Amino acid sequence: MDHPATVDPKQLFPFGHSQRHTVFLKPLLDEIDPPRANISVGDYSYYSDFDDATRFFLRNVRYDFARSKARLDIGKFCAFAHDTTFVMSDANHAIVGPSTFPFPIFGGAWAQALSPDETPWANKGNTRIGHDVWCGYKSTIMPGVTVGSGAIVAANAVVSRNVPAYAMVAGNPARVVKMRFDDATVAKLLALAWWDWPPAKIAAAVPVLVKGDVDALAALAP
Repeated sequence: MDHPATVDPKQLFPFGHSQRHTVFLKPLLDEIDPPRANISVGDYSYYSDFDDATRFFLRNVRYDFARSKARLDIGKFCAFAHDTTFVMSDANHAIVGPSTFPFPIFGGAWAQALSPDETPWANKGNTRIGHDVWCGYKSTIMPGVTVGSGAIVAANAVVSRNVPAYAMVAGNPARVVKMRFDDATVAKLLALAWWDWPPAKIAAAVPVLVKGDVDALAALAP
C-alpha cells in the first residue's frame, strides 16, 4: 500500500489558495521584498488570521526598523493564533536620561543636537521562539525574550521574560501557571527533538505525538 505524500512545508497556503486565513510562515518569509534577513522561521510553523494571514510580517512583527539589528528566530512546528504579535527591540526608547522622548528621530535641530546613531536606545536583543510552541489569541511577545520548545502561551498573555521549555504561561506579565511535564520528561523530549526527524518518520509518529507519551515516542525515534 502506497503511503500518502508528507505535507509540503514549502506551500504557502496549507488549506489551498482560496483559504488565506492560514499560512506557513517560512514560504511567506521567502516572498517578502525586500527580504527580512534578521528573521528566520522553521518548517511548518504557521499563523492563522481571521482576515488575511499573508500580512503577518508587516502587521504582527512590530517596530522592526533594523536600528538595533535584533533578530527574530522562530523554530519548527509553531502555531500562532490570530493577532499574535512580536514587539521588536527597536520599540524601545532611551531610558538613561531624564526624558524618554525620542527627540532625534524627528530631525531638525533635535537631530543636530543628538543624532539617532548617538542615542543610547535601550536594546533588549534577539527574540527566540523554540520548536512546537503554541501562542494563543492576541498574545504578545516582547523583545529579547526566549520561549522554550513545547511551551504554551495563553490568549492575551504578554510575555516579557523567558519561558522555560514545556511551560504554560498566562497573564500580563506572563507567569508560569503549570509545567506540562516533569523535569525528566522535559529533558527526554528535548533530547528526542522530534521536530528534526525525517518527514516520513514524523508522519508515522503523529498518533503518538498527539495522544501518546514520551516513552512511546522514544520507541519510534530514528
